[in-house]
Amino acid sequence: MSEKQTTTITRLQRLKRDRWLYLLLVPGILYFLIFKYAPMWGIVIAFQDYSPFKGVLGSEWVGFENFIDFFQNPDFFRLLRNTFILAVLDLVFFFPAPIILSLLLNELRINSYKRTVQTFIYVPHFMSWVIIASITYIFFTTSGGVINEIVSYFYGKEINFLSSPEWFRPLIMGQIIWKETGWGTVIFLAALATVDQEQYEAAIVDGAGRFRRLWHVTLPAVRSTIVVLLILRLGNFLDTGFQQIFLMSNSLNRSVADVFDTYVYFVGITQGAYSYSTAVGLFKSVVGIILVLGANKLAKKLGQDGIF
Repeated sequence: MSEKQTTTITRLQRLKRDRWLYLLLVPGILYFLIFKYAPMWGIVIAFQDYSPFKGVLGSEWVGFENFIDFFQNPDFFRLLRNTFILAVLDLVFFFPAPIILSLLLNELRINSYKRTVQTFIYVPHFMSWVIIASITYIFFTTSGGVINEIVSYFYGKEINFLSSPEWFRPLIMGQIIWKETGWGTVIFLAALATVDQEQYEAAIVDGAGRFRRLWHVTLPAVRSTIVVLLILRLGNFLDTGFQQIFLMSNSLNRSVADVFDTYVYFVGITQGAYSYSTAVGLFKSVVGIILVLGANKLAKKLGQDGIF
C-alpha cells in the first residue's frame, strides 16, 4: 500500500473516530457560509449601475466607474483623513489598554478581589452604543452635565464637548476604552494563565523584582497572542464603527465625524446609491486584506508565528 493511500485511510479513521466533534463544527460552518460568504456575491454591484428593479443580473456593468467617482470625489481625502486618524488613535490608545489592564489584574493575589474587579470591568461591554452615547450626553451636556458643572465651577465657563470638533475624537476614544477594555482582557488573561509558574520562581531565585518578572517572563508569554490580535485588528483598520460615530456626530462636528462607515450609510441608504456605496465598502475591505497580509509577513520576518 502506498504512502498516499495509508495517509488517506488514516484521515478517514480519524474522521470516523472524531465524527461527533466534527459535527459540532456544523453550526459554525453554516453561520459563516450563510452570513459571511453568501453575501459576498453582492460585491458585484460595485461594478454595476445597480437598479433594484432590474436586479443584479439585469443591471448595466460599468467596470471601475464607481471607484473612479469615489477617488475623484472632493470628500474622499477628508473621509480618509478622519477615518485614518481614528484608526491610528484606536491602535495607539485602545489596543494596548487591555494588555496593560490584564498585566495589572494578573498581579493581584487576592482572588476574590480580582474576580470582583473583572466583573465590574466586563459590564460596559454588554451596553449598547445608544446607552453609552446617552451616558456621555448626561455627563458632558452643557444643560446640567456633571462634567460641565465641575468645569464651570473651576474655570467659570462651560465647554461644549458634544459639539466641539476638537473634543470629538477624545470622546470617541474614551468611550471605546471604557466600553471594551475590560472585555478585551479575557483573551490576554487566558494566555497569562498558561504561563509556567516555575519560570516566576526561577526569576525570583535569580533576584528579579516584580517589574523584571513582568518584562522578562509575563510579556514574552503573551507576545504571540498580542501579535495575532494586532494582525487581526489591522484587518478592520478602516472600520471605525458606524453606530458610535453616528450617535456622537452632529452638524457642528461633522468636519471630523464623517468617516467611511457613516458615508456609506448616507450615500447608500438615504440616497439609494447602492453601487457607489458598495464600491466604498469594497475599497475598505481591500485595504484591510493588504494590511493583514503585510502585517502577517512582517511578523514572520521578525520571528513570530503570524496567523497563517
